[in-house]
Amino acid sequence: MLCLEIEMNTRAPTLGFDFGTTNSTVALADPGGAVRSVSFPLFGRGRPTARSILFFDPDEQEFAGHRPEPFAGNPAIERYEHVGGEGRLVLSPKSWLAARSFDATMVFGHRFDLEHLVGAVVAHMRARTREEFGVDARRVVAGRPVHFARGEGDEDDDFAEVRLRRAFAVAGIEDVTFEYEPIGAAYAYEQRLSDDELILIGDFGGGTSDFCLLAVGPSYRGASREERRDSILGTGGVGRAGDAFDARIIRNVVAPRLGQGSERRGVFGDRFPIPGWIYRHLEKWHRLSMLKAPDMMRRLHRIQRAAVESEQLEALLHIVEQDLGFALYRAVEGTKRRLSSRPEAKLLFHDGPVALDADVRRTDFEAWIGPELAEIEGAVDGLMESTRTTVEEVDRVFLTGGSSFVPAVRRVFEDRFGAHRIADGEELTSVARGLALRAAEAA
Repeated sequence: MLCLEIEMNTRAPTLGFDFGTTNSTVALADPGGAVRSVSFPLFGRGRPTARSILFFDPDEQEFAGHRPEPFAGNPAIERYEHVGGEGRLVLSPKSWLAARSFDATMVFGHRFDLEHLVGAVVAHMRARTREEFGVDARRVVAGRPVHFARGEGDEDDDFAEVRLRRAFAVAGIEDVTFEYEPIGAAYAYEQRLSDDELILIGDFGGGTSDFCLLAVGPSYRGASREERRDSILGTGGVGRAGDAFDARIIRNVVAPRLGQGSERRGVFGDRFPIPGWIYRHLEKWHRLSMLKAPDMMRRLHRIQRAAVESEQLEALLHIVEQDLGFALYRAVEGTKRRLSSRPEAKLLFHDGPVALDADVRRTDFEAWIGPELAEIEGAVDGLMESTRTTVEEVDRVFLTGGSSFVPAVRRVFEDRFGAHRIADGEELTSVARGLALRAAEAA
């Protein structure tokens, strides 16, 4: 999540970003401690979050030799819908920061480094803040996950942070201080306390689940950054969160209706499984567009012609050719959200030959995400063990982020700490608000 936080006093304004894999938020803290969030319009309605995406309009191709400029955030969604899905949609650029194998992509014949893609989102958020608050700041406090998605250790996390710092520089922001995202959530929770507490923060984003065990409360307000660091007992996290939950719905509900598990005929009448690599691309929204490459499309058409269930492959081709990945993603995400409050929810998606109409049960969904839940459990247990903290010593567990609504995720903490110790609130903006308060406090 992208949080822009601005300290409104005589000092130079300070920006703090909670920049997320899926969504980004922005908050402003004034000297008196009041916090306001930036609103991000989408189809005429203000929202507390902006999508962390880019869209390159195909009309830009008409200007040969000119580098195309992307739409970013919610305007990217509006433009994507306006042109009917034609063009290039770049989803979740943050998820690639720790991937050393990915450094750039080509868009309409022009090379875009990953830092420039991320920087375009940062620049948009900065401009939106200037538009709403009339402030253009160059000092930044930026949230970052404890462990970046696709990272495999501290070296990859450091590598990702360096790339993120370069992205801010691309957006014209050279002075950046990083803070762990769950620590930002801790500062937000602290404002409601009249006594000190030892709390466990669980911050669930699109690409990562991050945890932090620390002491907060009145005694710690106004402390220096170093003193605040001393109050942190430990951190942990895994590169699994909301996007991985969506992928499980794709694998178990969507993909089988688009040909996964079916067969194709060989030249001599033999039958072979439809290749699984197709559906692995389908599970990753930022990789789905790779199937539209000319060589990939030729392969897909050959497979479709030989498929026993050719109508299912026709539906898959339609999704790829018409760039319906984002629309399908929204349908899947909506089903996941409904399952948080209902025992069963429908997944509906209709467009041309695509006719998805499936009932999804919460019990099945929870079984599908079992591996991700096990990783989350392992990270929590590992944090408790590494800090030598007992369950009884934790006063409160504060959960934030979209996937904190998932009942199976909440049970991980309820089973260990008891439902009476679980706290939440402002799940989509708490990290942003906390970073805003922390930056104003430390200024």
